[in-house]
Amino acid sequence: MAGVSFRGVPKRYGGVGAVDGVVPDVADGELLVLLGPSGCGKTTALRMVAGLEEVTEGTVVIGDHVVNDIDPRERDVAMVFQSYALYPHLTVAGNIEFPLRQRKIPRHQRQDQVTAAARTLGLEELLARKPGQLSGGQRQRVALARAIVREPQAFLMDEPLSNLDAALRVQTRADIVSLQRRLGTTTLYVTHDQVEAMTMAHRIAVMVEGRLQQVAPPTELYERPETVFVARFLGSPGMNVVPGTLGTGSDGGVEAVTAAGTLALGRPLAAPGDGAREVSVGFRPEHTRIDPEGPLEGTVILVELLGADVHVVCATPGGDQVIIRQASGIGVPGLGDSLRIAVDPGHVHVFRAADGHRTAVAA
Repeated sequence: MAGVSFRGVPKRYGGVGAVDGVVPDVADGELLVLLGPSGCGKTTALRMVAGLEEVTEGTVVIGDHVVNDIDPRERDVAMVFQSYALYPHLTVAGNIEFPLRQRKIPRHQRQDQVTAAARTLGLEELLARKPGQLSGGQRQRVALARAIVREPQAFLMDEPLSNLDAALRVQTRADIVSLQRRLGTTTLYVTHDQVEAMTMAHRIAVMVEGRLQQVAPPTELYERPETVFVARFLGSPGMNVVPGTLGTGSDGGVEAVTAAGTLALGRPLAAPGDGAREVSVGFRPEHTRIDPEGPLEGTVILVELLGADVHVVCATPGGDQVIIRQASGIGVPGLGDSLRIAVDPGHVHVFRAADGHRTAVAA
């Protein structure tokens, strides 16, 4: 196996930048997810590794080899697409075997490798079928088997679950995680789905508009987002964020004054807000609750019943929205009700308003 390294690889189309050149390396045996909205540059980065896009400058390294000038088929990577890309006229066995035939692997060896790959993904009973006779989940497993049979240095996966329904996505992502952990193959995985990223990745790299926002293990990314974008993008729903101004409370601690009320933030770890005064204050819905003594106020504009949870959406006097997540067994307020809202101490995040980056204020 081998890691994948990006050494200054911006990608531009004419004068338009698709990737700014800062892409995290993928460690040997790691499953790294590139996560972001459509058009953020994540697929472009993946295609540069595959050789389907030329780098504007810099180098792409797989293992110990610079691959900029190596033909895609010679890069020893296997790509799995959202469209499956199976040959409709070939059987399942023929599709899995195809890359081995291209490499002129002896017939008996090809058959052994096809059988092993089919067994790994539970396809033994389907080897004689054509793709048109398979479900979406089965087709995706065939595409995975075709990738692993090559024993590549790296897997490149581009939104491989986006064409599956919800139940199949859950099962297939579990299959991919189990397969990757078992084989230990370096994997670069692209998705816009945060659930896939959070449940599958060793590390997640969040991108927007071609720029890397943050790269970290899933729990760290969720609990300590470095930018407002990451805070809002991760979580369902995302983090509540309201504008505020830093000040000093009567006890000498830092507080944030917002249109909805004043939140005590504790004492600063450094100069308040790294010198910033205008800030964005963030807190997740699960750390927010209805409390008659709460410092914030809001008016209920929507109640979403989601089985075990209820989302209470409130409008603040400043025109922002605050979402409260609570258990469904707790009394549910009505539309138009005025509420006081409390935020759990230790779960307030503060970002500079100027650039959206986290400050050094203690929560």
